[in-house]
Amino acid sequence: MDIRISGHQIDTGEALQAHANDRLTAMVEKYFNRALSAHVTFGKAPAASFRCDIVMHVMQGLLLKGSAIAHDAHQAFEQSAEKIDKQLRRYKRRLKDRHEQAVHALKEEEAAYVIFEEPPFVETDDESETPDAPVVIAETRVDVPETTVSDAVMMLDLRNTTALFFKNAGTGRHNMVYRRDDGSIGWVEPS
Repeated sequence: MDIRISGHQIDTGEALQAHANDRLTAMVEKYFNRALSAHVTFGKAPAASFRCDIVMHVMQGLLLKGSAIAHDAHQAFEQSAEKIDKQLRRYKRRLKDRHEQAVHALKEEEAAYVIFEEPPFVETDDESETPDAPVVIAETRVDVPETTVSDAVMMLDLRNTTALFFKNAGTGRHNMVYRRDDGSIGWVEPS
């Protein structure tokens, strides 16, 4: 696994780098054969404390993030690493539970977003008209996983996004889960 450790306006000593490297390597080996990469960033935080941010790319489509603030850089790292460890534990447990089922959440179909050209600007005698619809400014291809609702909520948390579009493994229909403003999860299922 490629582990990069850097400091933002602070010096990361060899002891801290070795500790972070050993802890992340052991964590990944505990749950998976190997991970792709991890980036650990240390920085200063208000009130003479330290901040540690960890971004770990475990496998294709699985990106974990953890951050913490503590009065010691080692404590900040440990708290961040514990968050990543907890996410990995949950993910591995859910994979193990779902592995025993006949239909696994690995079937995917592709969805595409298309860039539409901006409608031409129309100027009339009395006022300028603005188009009714906003312009789509990105084109990308995304995977639409076929999964259960509980696994979709897990993916929503692991991908650290606000919404996830998926194909419901139980009904075969497209659904969406999203994080509401109050922190709860919303589920949209077509009628």
